Amino acid sequence: MGRGPSIAARKGAEDARRGKLFTKFIREITVAARTGGGDPRSNPRLRLVLEKAFAANMPKDTAERAIKRGTGELGADHFEEVRYEGYGPGGVAIMVDCMTDNPTRTVADVRHAFSKHGGNLGASGAVAYLFSQVGQIYLETRGDPALEEKVLETALEAGADDVLNEDGYTEVLTAPDALERVKKSLEGLGLPLLQADVTMRPATTVTVSGEQAEMVNKLIDALEDLDDVQKVYSNLA
Repeated sequence: MGRGPSIAARKGAEDARRGKLFTKFIREITVAARTGGGDPRSNPRLRLVLEKAFAANMPKDTAERAIKRGTGELGADHFEEVRYEGYGPGGVAIMVDCMTDNPTRTVADVRHAFSKHGGNLGASGAVAYLFSQVGQIYLETRGDPALEEKVLETALEAGADDVLNEDGYTEVLTAPDALERVKKSLEGLGLPLLQADVTMRPATTVTVSGEQAEMVNKLIDALEDLDDVQKVYSNLA
């Protein structure tokens, strides 16, 4: 009978994943503080990423150092936000948001990931027109019609644009600047929010199967694994 990875190996892998996640959060916190100030009460972008970071058990002092780097109290940060666009196998549109202190290195890494997994890195604007920026909130409503109706009423009253129910889950869509207001209203219902974030949502989706689907998923995984990559969006169905 085969044995799985040892406890030490599993812990090491988990620590590595957490470290990579923390690195991404630190960069996001730093840039959010630099662009909008270090007070989360007046900086919605910073407040949102801090909530996600603390939910992932990031230590408070780590977050505070990242904020101070962003505001210049611990020296200026040199990260810049860069977006790359391209196509994966089967014509799947992919956008890659990065934070980097070396764009030359980052674009080389992103281009290599695309080419290695059957995709092509395109020019700026190649696929951006296929996506729109939206606030997105997920809740578990367990297929309860009364609960779904309550979420619908609360969300729309707070300024949401759309509410979708499927397989026991509810997705609430908002304008980016309305996300915080709708989120607070839904939290008032006492339901845990599974996700609340500003994201890029595709207008239409592309379906691929078999080997193409496997290649697209490997491409997305490879991109997400790059240190400089913060988020990867696609119109994969």
